[in-house]
Amino acid sequence: MAAPNEITVPQLLRLIGLPDAPVIVDISIDPHFADDPFLIPGAFRHPHTDIACLKQRLAGRASVIVCQKGIKLSQGMAALLRSYGLVAEYLQGGNFGWRDHPDTPRVPAATIPPQVEGATLWVTRHRPKIDRIACPWLIRRFVDTNARFLYVSPAEVAGVAERYGAAPFDVEGAFWSHRGDNCTFDTMLSEFGLITPALDRLVTVIRAADTNTHDLAPQAAGLLALSVGLSRQYRSDEAQLAAGLPMYDALYRWARDGADEGHDWPAERTA
Repeated sequence: MAAPNEITVPQLLRLIGLPDAPVIVDISIDPHFADDPFLIPGAFRHPHTDIACLKQRLAGRASVIVCQKGIKLSQGMAALLRSYGLVAEYLQGGNFGWRDHPDTPRVPAATIPPQVEGATLWVTRHRPKIDRIACPWLIRRFVDTNARFLYVSPAEVAGVAERYGAAPFDVEGAFWSHRGDNCTFDTMLSEFGLITPALDRLVTVIRAADTNTHDLAPQAAGLLALSVGLSRQYRSDEAQLAAGLPMYDALYRWARDGADEGHDWPAERTA
């Protein structure tokens, strides 16, 4: 019988990528993590000995605690957090259970840029359209929920990146950018190991819209129209990003759960 504060791998897999997903905290000890340095998408590392700091970092949000095997470390931490009135579960089977389950993406820890003041920091060109909103969505939902993004003049991206320790993206010559016919979103999916059917469907639409190859996906023209409309609606790039995130949340749910659904009028019309 499952424990009341236990979550299974399939259950967690369905939550990852959603805006209200729980915070995933990896408290596996350093030697164990060094043997298999991969993270569940969206997870961050935290020492199991620092409960006070973890409570602060969670800020009342629900969490899933992960250790190597899902036994004493994660079960104990979940119970401790619950004793403080927080909503906390532990992952059944831990990182091993996640690793051994089919079709679960794992993020290589070495690919995640260093943090600046507790979060990854990214910089790109101002006045974003598609990749420069889609990539922050991907990072916030699957890599670092606290990631921060700087939008600056194109000529200043490299200098800002150097001065402030930010990772440049979607600019010519950067590591995180277009490669061949692929867009920056493609690059991030590949480097972060985020290969799932839903994200593969989504990236096809994003690539088609971003590279003006609308024949790849009929949804591309709609995404371009919405992206251009958002860029005209907001003078602030940060406000545009905040408005664009729910759009990509909706596109992700379409790609994951609703791509086969159509609509017609009247509803009972047949082909």
